[in-house]
Amino acid sequence: MEERLQKILAQQGIASRRQVEEMIRQSRVRVNGILAYLGQKVDPQQDKISVDGILVVTKQRSSLMYLLLHKPAGFVSTCHDPQGRPTVLDLLPSELREGLGIHPVGRLDVDSTGALILTNDGELTYRLTHPSHSISKSYRVIVQGHPPAAVLQRWSQGVILEGKITRPAQVSLIKSYIDQSCLEIVLQEGRNRQIRRVAEQLGYPVIKLHRTAIGSIQLKTAVTPFLPVGEYRHLTQDEIIFLSKQVSRTPIKTKLS
Repeated sequence: MEERLQKILAQQGIASRRQVEEMIRQSRVRVNGILAYLGQKVDPQQDKISVDGILVVTKQRSSLMYLLLHKPAGFVSTCHDPQGRPTVLDLLPSELREGLGIHPVGRLDVDSTGALILTNDGELTYRLTHPSHSISKSYRVIVQGHPPAAVLQRWSQGVILEGKITRPAQVSLIKSYIDQSCLEIVLQEGRNRQIRRVAEQLGYPVIKLHRTAIGSIQLKTAVTPFLPVGEYRHLTQDEIIFLSKQVSRTPIKTKLS
């Protein structure tokens, strides 16, 4: 049965669907020895697919899995890293790292910590990371200095980055220290290193950035204990339903561990 190439590769855990599309644009993917193109449909049982010259052995799709990871600093939010740095998949047991197609949904940069969703549901990943999507993400951020109320207001209303204004955000002061401040920031978008770039532009560079929640999915809830750094847990059925509703998809029913 033919399916879109980017969907198949995402399901195999090569990368997220958007990342696969970029790999195709970069001429890194071939089908039967011929350069692939966006929107191409292939039959994984008949066609030979290669990425960077390495043949992709397509496997039967595994059961859908949804995990929440407490990402430590020093780990990159990808499946593979050309620089050889540890990835978030290295924090999972071997039975989850291989053959299931699990990959991170979106990114936290290497120096940031906190909540990160992992799944092998390529379609959900594609929808959640699409630029038009606006699932909220909450952060605790330590910045250098003491930004006044006027700066926090400007930040919350939107700041121009690369010629485009950021969406309105919730920015509030939690606590002031001798020469630093702790802020709570809730974003409805996720441009590359957005908080760090805005803070630098406003004159209050980030010292530490920690994501506390993705929508209603938190590292600690009333029914789940606090998730230690470097550990993961399976999402609850309510959390999976929440994600499905965010992308207007029929709620998923899955077995939970």
